[in-house]
Amino acid sequence: MASLKEERLESYLVGGQERFYRLAYSYLRDGEEALDAVQTAVCRCLERRDSLRDEAALGTWFTRILVNACMDLLRQRKRVAFVPPEVLDAGSYEDPLPEDGTLADRVNGLPPEAQTVVKLRFYEDMTLREISEVTGWNLNTVKSRLYAGLKKLRVSLEGVTLE
Repeated sequence: MASLKEERLESYLVGGQERFYRLAYSYLRDGEEALDAVQTAVCRCLERRDSLRDEAALGTWFTRILVNACMDLLRQRKRVAFVPPEVLDAGSYEDPLPEDGTLADRVNGLPPEAQTVVKLRFYEDMTLREISEVTGWNLNTVKSRLYAGLKKLRVSLEGVTLE
């Protein structure tokens, strides 16, 4: 019989699939890789479920695992040749980011640390303290990276006119 902890973990993983995919996609910008990252993170989570000491920190704990899985794929990507998107067929998942891509492209153009903080804060609606726990960075470091990233976004968007 499954323990209450395992039932809560299962419920969290099943209920958060779309959110996990969106976060992974925001890092990887590729549907298949995002699905791979989520699957890897879920497997790692299940393998290491005994290392979760505080059940209240489940969301932070899993998000850290997912972000690390995405970063692993990004490191592997540097060693892999790309296939043009027109060669691939459209996946069953839609792009969760806006079609105009202006803001999404600008966020992806930020330095990796600022990009991580902005995505976790605004895409995943995490608090600065939660971001600090997920990334392992000091709270003041998270704040400075967020504000520096937002300043760069503001400067880059000043010349853009919206219709």
